[in-house]
Amino acid sequence: MKQSVHKLEITTRGQGLYEFTSEVETWLRAQQIHTGLLTVFCRHTSASLLIQENADPSVRRDLKSYFSRIAPENGPYEHTDEGPDDMPAHLKTALTQVQLSIPIANGSLVLGTWQGIYLFEHRTHPHRRQIVLHVIGE
Repeated sequence: MKQSVHKLEITTRGQGLYEFTSEVETWLRAQQIHTGLLTVFCRHTSASLLIQENADPSVRRDLKSYFSRIAPENGPYEHTDEGPDDMPAHLKTALTQVQLSIPIANGSLVLGTWQGIYLFEHRTHPHRRQIVLHVIGE
């Protein structure tokens, strides 16, 4: 059994979905794990992770629009220390996830044809986000 850990940094330009599947696949190939499990973890409370369709960009636009409606800026929030997008970002993260588990078979991620791994940035301003990858397998 082998394990490995790696940190990725993703620079965002503000709210939206940022695919980083290819970066994960490149790192995974170098680990030479044939069968195992990959954990992807986001080290933030105002950004999250999604496995989502990567073929049609309208899916990403619709997701962003939907989450803006259910957690609007300038709502009746008590927590507003970092601006009007602060608490909505926390709500959006709570409704999604900060950790993904993806099986590995034949040395590759077991993702569907149209699936990609995304960082979902919930803050308005650009950020540098840290993602931790942990793989275990043989």
